[in-house]
Amino acid sequence: MKTDEVLDRLDFSVLDGSEPIHLAVGHLHVSVLCAEPLRSTLADYFFDALAAPGKADAIVEVLDGQTLSPAPEWVDWAREPGKTGRKDAFFDLEDGRLVHKVRTGVSFLQSPERLVAFGPAAEHPNQVINFVNTQFLNICQRQGWQICHAAALGNGRRSLGIAGLSGGGKSTSVLRLMDIDGLAYITGDRLLVRKGTPPDALGIPKLPRINPGTILGNPRLHAMLDPARRAELAALPGDALWKLEEKHDLHVGQVYGAGRVCFEGPLTHFWVLNWQRNAEARMSVERVALADRPDLLAAIMKSPGPFYQKPSGAFLTDSELPDPQGYLDALKGVEIFEFRGRLDFDALFAAGQALFAET
Repeated sequence: MKTDEVLDRLDFSVLDGSEPIHLAVGHLHVSVLCAEPLRSTLADYFFDALAAPGKADAIVEVLDGQTLSPAPEWVDWAREPGKTGRKDAFFDLEDGRLVHKVRTGVSFLQSPERLVAFGPAAEHPNQVINFVNTQFLNICQRQGWQICHAAALGNGRRSLGIAGLSGGGKSTSVLRLMDIDGLAYITGDRLLVRKGTPPDALGIPKLPRINPGTILGNPRLHAMLDPARRAELAALPGDALWKLEEKHDLHVGQVYGAGRVCFEGPLTHFWVLNWQRNAEARMSVERVALADRPDLLAAIMKSPGPFYQKPSGAFLTDSELPDPQGYLDALKGVEIFEFRGRLDFDALFAAGQALFAET
């Protein structure tokens, strides 16, 4: 099956008259074509990346409620070690790939010719948001950037990436550091890095998704929950609150003010959070060489997943792993530090103050 055969089974007339959403991140521009009411939802979500019309590096079309019948014979995409349950499935075309989200039923066409999201998209706007952000990641990867599983912030002169082993608290750390005047949020979960002197850092327009524990621990964020819910959560035991999965999208500009989002900067420092909530030893910080610490490098590396089409035209397979050498090359010259011992956001904040106070 070819891309054109898929396109012939979808109705693009529903997008007639729809005004594109134009997004810009660094040197990249992506446009989104979508009918209401989902268009307004997406425009609100991507507020910090909205841009004037211009030549787009990619155009994403969203067809809410449409499906392919009969459905393709989907093949499960193997999940990363430690992850369970079915999440993604795919069907390779002669000149593209279809990807299907098993839990939500939203499907996607990824091809050089067209980029289309279809299915119950309005019910699951986060799936469309992720697909749009995937295009920023894909373009950059084909240009030689590396995808890091990391958050980042900076002040224009230097930028700090933060990665963490599972449950390390990188989102809480970044938002705590946002209390330092003059810092801007770059990204919350995916950081693109390209080698240079210093290396370039580029974020994507995905809002921080935070748990209730992060909200309760930061007075700036309390308004995200009504008083009754805050009281319920505050009564939970610490371990139960820490493990609770109840994600909330945080609009950085609404909480921290205008001018506090900047998607790019020079990457000068990287912290890897290898601490534990109940560790006996106090937090310690030590500079490390990533080439000698494959465990920490593994926490930084991130596979682009089933949507990635290489410059050669071939799609990534689920057996391919990120290349450690590519990351070591991209991060050359960046000062890498490991945080160990007991989790301590106040001590981390003090370290951040010292870092960004340096001239």
